[in-house]
Amino acid sequence: MVDIGARILSLENFSEIVFKDQKISLDKPALAKVEASYQFLKSFSTGKLIYGINTGFGPMAQYKVSDSNRLQLQYNLIRSHSSGMGNLLSPLLGKAVLLARLNSLMQAHSGIHTSLVELLASLINHDIIPCIYEHGGVGASGDLIQLAHVALALLGEGNVLHEGKSYPTADIFKKYKLNPLEIHIREGISILNGTSAMTGIGLINILLAKRLLSWSVVLSAMTNEIVEAYDDHFSKELNMVKLHQGQNRIAARLRHLLKDSKMIHSRSEHLYNPVNIQHDVFEDKVQEYYSLRCVTQILGPIYDTLEHAEKIVVDELNSVNDNPVIDHENQNIFHGGNFHGDYVSLEMDKIKIAITRLSMLSERQLNYLLNEKLNRILPPFVNLGVLGFNFGMQGIQFTAVSTVAENQTLSFPMYVHSIPNNNDNQDIVSMGCNAAIMTKKVIDNSFEVLAIQAMTVLQAIDYLGCQEKLSPSTKNVYEILRKIFPKFVEDAPRYGEQEKIRQYLFENDPQFALAQAGNSPR
Repeated sequence: MVDIGARILSLENFSEIVFKDQKISLDKPALAKVEASYQFLKSFSTGKLIYGINTGFGPMAQYKVSDSNRLQLQYNLIRSHSSGMGNLLSPLLGKAVLLARLNSLMQAHSGIHTSLVELLASLINHDIIPCIYEHGGVGASGDLIQLAHVALALLGEGNVLHEGKSYPTADIFKKYKLNPLEIHIREGISILNGTSAMTGIGLINILLAKRLLSWSVVLSAMTNEIVEAYDDHFSKELNMVKLHQGQNRIAARLRHLLKDSKMIHSRSEHLYNPVNIQHDVFEDKVQEYYSLRCVTQILGPIYDTLEHAEKIVVDELNSVNDNPVIDHENQNIFHGGNFHGDYVSLEMDKIKIAITRLSMLSERQLNYLLNEKLNRILPPFVNLGVLGFNFGMQGIQFTAVSTVAENQTLSFPMYVHSIPNNNDNQDIVSMGCNAAIMTKKVIDNSFEVLAIQAMTVLQAIDYLGCQEKLSPSTKNVYEILRKIFPKFVEDAPRYGEQEKIRQYLFENDPQFALAQAGNSPR
């Protein structure tokens, strides 16, 4: 049980709740502060003009709303902004959005009734996910459209996803004996004004991007084994003179993975040995191609990018991103722009670029294995059948190349793509939710590319018959993946096996396989 509001919610806490269905509770002292914030706003707002309570919204804030219409104003806001389009967010992403909004509201700076956070917690614990559409938010007054659909469900309206199907919200509320949200003062604007959609999706992106990076390191290690690369490019001595943390962490992972491998060559034993350098022209390459030799320099910046993004987006998760901010302790209300999504938007764009780069490395390593003129040890397209008659991995390569190309186009940053709207009240916007959703697409694409690379690596290992020469770690990865994708010689449709491998990579961190080998690098 994770107590929301008791402490800073970490990425690990977030993952346990969203991926592993860990149940949550609301911290009682934090809940008492939420109640105190509500009671303060209730008394303070009497006789005053406060944005979003007795005024219109956005450029309509110049119009005062009568006391008799104050509560209906909140319902009007929610219903009018429930106007998203496009694909629905997956239940995984929807749950992440709910958790991000709940955690922000539990900071007790929104002046909401406690029934709101209690209902949000119930939806999370019962896996009742509002139908939230991808298209709509511009990330300036928060993720208005996406969060309006959350609010609509809280009212008992619209539809929700539950147990794999879509149902009218009212039916699911009746099933679980949940009471729809009742507006007390500003519950509508408190839900809508926030960065919780981009933040929730962004945190999922970070978790999945880290998993991708781990798999990329593993597949890079196995590719280096296949070609019997030299060990100095991931040595401590070479990498420590470059002061970047990411590069040195990736190098350390490679050393752990390749410990006790009988495939990796020592330059000291081979090219520094006078017996082996009697020729003027060497058949073997003195240095590997960059996609093999520069893994630490390419994946290192990606590691650093994800570490920085985690700090920024976890800070956003634990921040107040509402407007106005209700400060019940100092007895005041402050208007501003904490709902503006620049922090998350910029980090999502950086992750998107970094993961596209990761997919490009994967595609180049794949191409190296498929092109016999480059590797000079494998048949064309790692074809284990009859050359010219069978095709091996030839057809699968097209999918990898096509998907990487899509990633490259998707990587244009949203952060610099602002379109003023809302009668120019929102004259510069973050497009943060768009950035997060597009980043998720790039990540999903990259799992497809790495699945194809993994399949090719397995076929190459079988062609060489080098299973017993692999390191204990990479051999375990080989054996686990081979149970999903058996060796093949004859041509057959591979899309089903591609999807199974992709799903395995998506759902499992390679630490599982490495732990089985008793060699789990940090």
